Amino acid sequence: MADMPTQELDELWGRFHTVVNMTSRELSEWLRTRSAGQETEELPDQAGTENGRRVLEILGKRRVDLTDDDVRVMRKVVDTVTSERGADLEPTAGQPNWRHRLMTLGHDPLKPVGS
Repeated sequence: MADMPTQELDELWGRFHTVVNMTSRELSEWLRTRSAGQETEELPDQAGTENGRRVLEILGKRRVDLTDDDVRVMRKVVDTVTSERGADLEPTAGQPNWRHRLMTLGHDPLKPVGS
């Protein structure tokens, strides 16, 4: 288990699952889609960015199974999404590149939070 106070871990866990508004299946499909080329397609477990694959792994874990590295990734995702979106996270259309980059971290800016 990650080496941090339980309350702090609980808060991070909740915030992470708020900003990551894509399901594991949606994120997995997105990572495979983004990695597919015209002539080749990466293996499913190698598709997408390293951070995207790590988010997908974390989504499949229980809170008690988190490692210190998981916590680092969770903080990075929360910080990135929050800095790019602000605190309200209301559905927002933006440039496709911006949306696609956030989707690689499990956050779809067009999707309401909590859905």
